[in-house]
Amino acid sequence: MEISAVLFDFDGVLVDTEWAIYDAWHRTFRNHGQNLPLETYTRCIGSDFDTWSPKTHLEELTGKSFDWHDLDAQRQVEIRADLAGSGPMPGVVDLLNKLTQRGIRRAVVSSSGHEWVDGWLEKIGLTDRFETVVCRGDAAKIKPEPDLYQEAAKRLGLDPASCLVIEDSLNGLKAGKAAGMPVWAVPNRVTACLDFSQADAIFPSLTAMIDRF
Repeated sequence: MEISAVLFDFDGVLVDTEWAIYDAWHRTFRNHGQNLPLETYTRCIGSDFDTWSPKTHLEELTGKSFDWHDLDAQRQVEIRADLAGSGPMPGVVDLLNKLTQRGIRRAVVSSSGHEWVDGWLEKIGLTDRFETVVCRGDAAKIKPEPDLYQEAAKRLGLDPASCLVIEDSLNGLKAGKAAGMPVWAVPNRVTACLDFSQADAIFPSLTAMIDRF
């Protein structure tokens, strides 16, 4: 497989943000006497609440409406506190170094917003390691639709088939495949329960990918 570029998802691939986000949602559910299994929550991983909404789910379970403004604000405080001091996922820097040595171009493609993704890339010192960052708002639709990945290929001036996607979610896997790109899955502790059988390869970590380049 001739690869000209690697397109990295952000959350759960470059930084382990997803556990803190899930844990904060789980606390919200527990505070209202409900449970939020990973197998249920992962339906929105890699996309947004238009795909599946924990807010709607909690209201359906409890039969109540909530003041989401205050709950969202508290959840964000908890997430940022849990993520304080976080760095890149294991293998990120070594893999980026290998791709640079091989002359393989690099981009980030995320359903999250630029403020979140760009802020994290700057925080962990990886901003200059990527040629472009494509986020929510840069294309008509987010994952599981292919628009973000198509936009990344367009910006790089590459055939989608020559762009390898690295994803940790089924929504991201579907988006990459729909864009006509090969997809490697690297499940994390939030998404390990998902079925990635449609991926071109599955790895336990980014470190395990390095020798494939």
